[in-house]
Amino acid sequence: MSVLVSASAFAQTTDQLLNDPRRVVTLEGTSNFRDLGGYPTKDGHHVKWGHLYRSADIGHLTDADLEQLTDRHITVVCDLRGPDEIRNSPDRLPAGAVWHNMPAGSESTQAMLGSVSNKPVPGDSLMLAFYSRTDHLKAKYKPMFDQLLALDSSKALLFHCTAGKDRTGIGAALLLSALGVERPLVMADYHATNQFWRPRQSAAMKRMTQPGVDTTAMKAMLVANPAYLQRTFDAIQRQYGSVDQFLTREMDLTPDRLALLRRKYLN
Repeated sequence: MSVLVSASAFAQTTDQLLNDPRRVVTLEGTSNFRDLGGYPTKDGHHVKWGHLYRSADIGHLTDADLEQLTDRHITVVCDLRGPDEIRNSPDRLPAGAVWHNMPAGSESTQAMLGSVSNKPVPGDSLMLAFYSRTDHLKAKYKPMFDQLLALDSSKALLFHCTAGKDRTGIGAALLLSALGVERPLVMADYHATNQFWRPRQSAAMKRMTQPGVDTTAMKAMLVANPAYLQRTFDAIQRQYGSVDQFLTREMDLTPDRLALLRRKYLN
């Protein structure tokens, strides 16, 4: 009985955290724009509000949207997309923001679509394969951690991809893990994309529906399935022994750098 009560209490607390009115930033030109603040850590701290943001594509932000990002002091934008995506929808940046591209060769929506064309593919096999890769993680996310460590304490950083789901989801999971957030909450933040990206999910489905594309596989590409992210954690565990070891070796989060990261972004 106590386990059930505990699970219920956790679910209620998680729901409150995910739906905190400070969490979602409502913008006209994008969706799934979220503040990563408020999550508790293992040692009793909380992630600061107003410093860490994740999002979908920001190529269609309105002037009013940009003003809101300026008001939130977002001065660094880490774009996790590939060259084709950037050409099709270059970021619109708030005044004074610096843009950094961190592709690492892991991203090509068109290539993913091409791999499901004209042949049957199990619905989630492509995504599981993508999330099982570790070869691109250092090139993509270490520069993001470097930017976070260098950022002025009064400023904020935004990282994003196209849907704010996979590449952004892995980045958020690594960042929250480094800050000491418990794994169930890390997974909950990832899974919440299904809630916050929903307004644009149907449009993405239509856009990606092309002749010869296996629609079953395509649908699997448009959800944040916790089993996908678990593949990343499993792959890291196999290769590095633990997430902590991975963060030390690949993200260069030595004890001093990790302590600095936590001082900057935890209350």
